[in-house]
Amino acid sequence: MTIETGVLERYSQGAESIQADLCCPVDYDRKLLALLPQEIIDKDYGCGDPSRYVQSGDVVLDLGSGSGKICYMAAQLVGSTGKVIGVDMNDDMLALARKYQPEMAEKLGSDRVEFVKGQIQDLALDLAAMNRHLAEHPVRRAEDVIALRAWQEQQRKEQPLIKDNSVDLVVSNCVLNLVHDSDKAQLIKEIFRVVKPGGRVAISDIVSDESVPQHLKDDQQLWSGCISGAVQEHEFLQAFIAAGFVAVSFDKWEAQPWQVVEGIEFRSVTITAIKPHDEPCLDRGHAVIYRGPFAKTYDDEGHVFLRGQRMAVCERSYNLLTGATYADQFIGIAPAQERTPQNWCHAPGTLRAASETKGSAHKADSGSCCC
Repeated sequence: MTIETGVLERYSQGAESIQADLCCPVDYDRKLLALLPQEIIDKDYGCGDPSRYVQSGDVVLDLGSGSGKICYMAAQLVGSTGKVIGVDMNDDMLALARKYQPEMAEKLGSDRVEFVKGQIQDLALDLAAMNRHLAEHPVRRAEDVIALRAWQEQQRKEQPLIKDNSVDLVVSNCVLNLVHDSDKAQLIKEIFRVVKPGGRVAISDIVSDESVPQHLKDDQQLWSGCISGAVQEHEFLQAFIAAGFVAVSFDKWEAQPWQVVEGIEFRSVTITAIKPHDEPCLDRGHAVIYRGPFAKTYDDEGHVFLRGQRMAVCERSYNLLTGATYADQFIGIAPAQERTPQNWCHAPGTLRAASETKGSAHKADSGSCCC
């Protein structure tokens, strides 16, 4: 039995009957749960609550949506202008989630949730469409395999399951660890592909404090139980940075491990990240002041910010550092006079003279300015 078939079988069992050992204790918002059918709640298997990062009007993508619990919670938060898409490859879980779509649409006032079949490490390939294609074009010979691959590539380009730059927020609840190690980097690249510039990620998952040895990875029960497929905690963050995300951080960290196996601690965390805007780095005269408490800090692009100093930044960095994610750490200072934008050419740690920003608007916190 492969990892993939083991996971499918375990979660098909979870759709049939409650599997208590597949989830960690999580304190979900009871107001959001009140609207959900009890079967969806009972047969959901997670380790965190990424729904609390959902905003009104968001297009939300839930990776490994399972029973649909997080999707239906998020649907209450996105409102009538938002949308929620759940992706899962398990037919039994998809059937369970879809079973309550009419009921939930009536409760919500609109049908704003959709469940689609796909692998989260290949969000461009529609597996339901592939099943229909295989019914008409079964694979019997080696040449059929080549033809199928060509069809898959065409589908990814022309009719992707999830389009590029189409999602405001990607969430997931204890699913990334179930993906084969060889596919994890591709999975995070796919997340980056589908998120809009400026879009967010909120991933609740299990991480390990040490690298997991191969003999534990080979244990089907531990892998399908969300244990031995866990990524080492630092490597988990680095994988999102390597994919191009910024503001990558542990927003939630459980002090007590969920399980300890051979001395390795496995715990629930929630990481958040932002996809930066794809725009040139232009100098328009902006500056930021790092509030402290440290003498200096660095970002993932190599910029250094000295405490209390007016640091020169490009307009793109200014918008990021004065947005909601960093607003409590930086004071933004817009240029006093409009200037012709120039390509950024300053070395890290360059200061902005007070004379260049004197009398300008200071962005002291998110959404407010003072002079």
